[in-house]
Amino acid sequence: MSKTILKVTDLCKTYITNKRQNNALKNVSFEVKEGEMVAIMGPSGSGKSTLLYTASGMDEATSGEVMLDNENIAALPKKKLAEVRLTKMGFIFQQMHMLKNLNLLDNIILPATEVKDNKKSRREITERGEELMREMGIIEVANNDINEVSGGQLQRACICRSMINDPKIIFADEPTGALNRSSSDEVMELLNGLNREGTTIMMVTHDARVAAKCSRVMFIVDGEIKGEKELGACTEDSNIRDRERTLNNWLMEMGW
Repeated sequence: MSKTILKVTDLCKTYITNKRQNNALKNVSFEVKEGEMVAIMGPSGSGKSTLLYTASGMDEATSGEVMLDNENIAALPKKKLAEVRLTKMGFIFQQMHMLKNLNLLDNIILPATEVKDNKKSRREITERGEELMREMGIIEVANNDINEVSGGQLQRACICRSMINDPKIIFADEPTGALNRSSSDEVMELLNGLNREGTTIMMVTHDARVAAKCSRVMFIVDGEIKGEKELGACTEDSNIRDRERTLNNWLMEMGW
């Protein structure tokens, strides 16, 4: 039985806007098992991204506990949390943040060069970056500037960057949101491939076609998880249309 890699308990996030309290997350609790690929879905403004950002330590929780690999990251000082995020987590965003003064390969290996007391040499880090680019099918643009590649290639590079430090879990916020259907399908196939190799992934998406390729879907409304749907692992032989139909029927039952 797979062990729990992420355990969130009674997670709350409150914002104060114009002297009014907004409870963006309300006592949210869930677990993510090692090797799972979990999607977070819900209406606009339901708290999807807030949940992802708070569970990953990118945003500070108001209260609650976030156990990552048996360590409560919600209670860590900022410097220690930054180290945990750098070494144990990978991140993929809809807006593909890359440094314009670096080529694609240097952007990918940057997180590894920032690890304190990294035992790998610069050459080993570079070779790892090249290996990831080769696996993602973009090695031929390794030396290109970020404005010299397509959106699909840039998102593949973001996936490489998220994997450079061999994270325990990848957090992805609408990783296909800025891509066309073809590029979206390609990126999801790459993420599914990483997941089949054992990488744990938690992502926010509004796209049922994308979520149907995950093993489990959590539906959030007004800062609370209203339901979960187990879809099982998405294998190379899975019928995506059947999975998407099953998911859409469930989402309708949830009132979406």
